[in-house]
Amino acid sequence: MLTFEISPIGAVRNDRTDIQNTDNWGAVRSTITIDERFGEACLEGLEGFSHVEVLFIFDQFPEHGDYREPRPSRGRADLPPVGIFAGRAPRRPNRIGVTCCAVEAVHGRELTVVGLDAVSGTPVIDLKPVMREFLPVNVRQPEWVSDLMSDYFQP
Repeated sequence: MLTFEISPIGAVRNDRTDIQNTDNWGAVRSTITIDERFGEACLEGLEGFSHVEVLFIFDQFPEHGDYREPRPSRGRADLPPVGIFAGRAPRRPNRIGVTCCAVEAVHGRELTVVGLDAVSGTPVIDLKPVMREFLPVNVRQPEWVSDLMSDYFQP
């Protein structure tokens, strides 16, 4: 099987440090500091976008190991079990997270975003500006997802 190595491009700083505190990310302001190897102009042009997709590593979660059995999201028995690739939990095979965040400010190698659900110190592996042409239309999801996520991005 092919393996590969990914190096972080930067890291997250914010007031969230508890990986068990998993709700209310909507008003969380985070600064992503990009490694100096990318230069001071690495974020130039990003200020013209309203949103950015942040790809990061759930480095503070241990790898789960066995992903074969479907499990209820967040361990909630009132929700249907789903396979590992039908959820967005941090305990995943490669522990990669992705969140679409509002761009608040760009200064040199520092990007300030709102709504990033990653704790302080989290390694960032890539950034991609959100472009209307890449957004899906007619998104469909099971009803229980809205209940599960009702407090997730609330302030």
